Amino acid sequence: MTAGTPTLLGVAAEAALAVPGVAGLQPRLAHCLAAAAAPTWTDTAPHRMPPEAGIRADRAPDGSVWRIEVRCVLAEGHRALDTARNVHDRVRTAVSSHLATHGVAEPVTVAVTVTRIAARPATA
Repeated sequence: MTAGTPTLLGVAAEAALAVPGVAGLQPRLAHCLAAAAAPTWTDTAPHRMPPEAGIRADRAPDGSVWRIEVRCVLAEGHRALDTARNVHDRVRTAVSSHLATHGVAEPVTVAVTVTRIAARPATA
């Protein structure tokens, strides 16, 4: 298959981040632990994880379906249920379209987890 998992992660992350109300994607614990164990950088710029760290993509054991997991941080003031449904729909559509452009016609399931609600920054 020519549609690699890293590409799928990027497509899913881009689709999720385009949804109004999504403040960011929450990396999974494995990514956080790996970043904490990495050598300390000497520059002053903070090391940021790519948005793809908040996405997991794998195939069902029988290989019949792609399973995408999205871990979202939502912006305060947006309904969590509506935003999560929108993320689900957009990610499924984007990943399905991406697979189709690579000649792969497999079903895609998407699970969206809201990990937290980010407070709005205080205004001065």
